[in-house]
Amino acid sequence: MSAKIRKIVVQVDEIRIEMGRAVEPPTRRALAMAVIENPCAGRYVENLDELMAIGEELGGLLGKRCVDALGIEPGQAQSYGKAAIVGESGEIEHAAAILHPKLGAPLRAAVEKGAALVPSSKKRGGLGTAIDVPLGHKDAAFVRSHFDAMEARIGDAPRANEILVAVVVTDSGRPLARVGGLKASEIKGEDGLR
Repeated sequence: MSAKIRKIVVQVDEIRIEMGRAVEPPTRRALAMAVIENPCAGRYVENLDELMAIGEELGGLLGKRCVDALGIEPGQAQSYGKAAIVGESGEIEHAAAILHPKLGAPLRAAVEKGAALVPSSKKRGGLGTAIDVPLGHKDAAFVRSHFDAMEARIGDAPRANEILVAVVVTDSGRPLARVGGLKASEIKGEDGLR
């Protein structure tokens, strides 16, 4: 079964100046959100395979929307993250079912490689609830310059029987990053950590 998508929202955040200093090149983050019907809303469902399949579908769709919005090739993506807000007739496990078992593989395909775990967050909320989508470098979790987050929010979502699913992809780290640690240029790409 495919996701029943009520709406998709895509936006790009581009930072050009930070603390009065030019950011060259600008840091860019793309957020793609889908508001979907929760097929498990209002009842306890033991087997959440349907939601897992929806997660797989949305991982590729939203990842590609982010890459397209940035106007980059998939291999130019640098960091990623995912999040979900479940409406009040659902449960937090519904967000987990969408985000964890199957969403990651198609998202990784959309950004080429993606050896590191995809940072995630989940919560329950009503219309206009915001969630921070945590970010980390897609190929090496220890790259501190890419620890970040982007807020996701849609004014009319999620309704009680919906789930808002968000994916963020960036083409850079934080603006003016300078807290040390492994640099993106030093990634070995062996274990998803370094």
